[in-house]
Amino acid sequence: MTAAAASALFLTSGCAGSAQPDTGVTPSTPEASAAAACVADPRAVAGTPLPSTARDPLAADLAAKLDAAASASASAIAAPGAVVGVQTPEGTWFAAYGDADPTAGAAMTTDVHQRIGSVTKTFTGTIVLQLAEEGLLSLDDPIEQYIGGVPNGDEITLRLMLDMTSGITSYSLDDQFQQELFADHARVWTPEELTEIGLKLSPKFAPGAQFDYSNTNFVMLGMVIEQVTGQPFHEVVRERITAPLGLLETRMPPATDVSIGTPFARGFTMQGTAEGATEAVDATDWSPTSAFTAGQMISTVPDLLAYGRALGTGQGLLGVDAQVERLAATGSGGYGLAGGCIDGWFGHTGELPGYNTSVFYDTTTDTTVVVATNSDIPTGQCTESKMLPDGASDEPCMDPATRVFVALADALGHPFTPNPMQ
Repeated sequence: MTAAAASALFLTSGCAGSAQPDTGVTPSTPEASAAAACVADPRAVAGTPLPSTARDPLAADLAAKLDAAASASASAIAAPGAVVGVQTPEGTWFAAYGDADPTAGAAMTTDVHQRIGSVTKTFTGTIVLQLAEEGLLSLDDPIEQYIGGVPNGDEITLRLMLDMTSGITSYSLDDQFQQELFADHARVWTPEELTEIGLKLSPKFAPGAQFDYSNTNFVMLGMVIEQVTGQPFHEVVRERITAPLGLLETRMPPATDVSIGTPFARGFTMQGTAEGATEAVDATDWSPTSAFTAGQMISTVPDLLAYGRALGTGQGLLGVDAQVERLAATGSGGYGLAGGCIDGWFGHTGELPGYNTSVFYDTTTDTTVVVATNSDIPTGQCTESKMLPDGASDEPCMDPATRVFVALADALGHPFTPNPMQ
């Protein structure tokens, strides 16, 4: 596909919704409070102490059912391999399918490191909520209080940036950015460069007027975090999230570090390839700095399984009132504050060239599901710019990790209906 066509794919994975700390302020849009059906009782989810996660294996019959669903869906996606993890109150199950490195013939394993793309936004958003709980900032602070030169910056609040209603355009949709991104895979991008690109295209609409998924919002929120804390983001996320939760394999890599960790899966993409190309390219060593705090982090499925539960309940991350606000801020299928909720599943998806991830927590059964694939190529009834030329299918268009997650959710008896892709 062309670089321009690829713009629709770059870092846009994310059908998630979010929440807010105890700021005493209503959600940014009437719809957010009116459509409160996604989590029926947020306080029950956030306020009920949960037992330690079960380390025992899942019952053989459920494990077999999940394996059948995951295996069938993993064989139907345009990815060399997939890793899945499921945790219920009764136990935990992991499985790996396909190859981590098809050229070397290395099989996928459940502990491989991968880039998690926009799942990073949930870390960024959580830190903003923590800082608001501590009174170090307010979600109703205008962005101009921290960053100058933002169109409508006196009206755009941190809340509007978290829930993607700021009107700030995503830098990743800029044609020149796309050309430069794919022309030099090793280029190190600064947050300031990314922000400047997005702001030149802004405003897209009046603050709070509508929803538009923008990576610029979260790059700027990362800059706000660094300004308020006086620390680089990688230190903040370690101190506030990964260390307290024991996520030893999850990190924000330094700007000059393209390594993923050991073991790792090589990632494949069609983004940036020429029109009519039929072969995916290896994006493993591409610089992830074009994402910063919108999508630069690295993790493993076991780590994300532990994180997904904390994200959904708030336990270990946020106070009860803050998590209640977070869960209540997401209407049915809506995006809230750096997270989303569909059919009672709260979480986020993520994409960076070569990788695709889904992390969701079932608020009705205390079940967490994580899927990671080493390809970001959608399959199904997709437009030509979103699929391999010979990838026609009767299935709806879905990202690879989402397709596997949907199959697992069905097998668990709590279906997930993703927002349609074009």
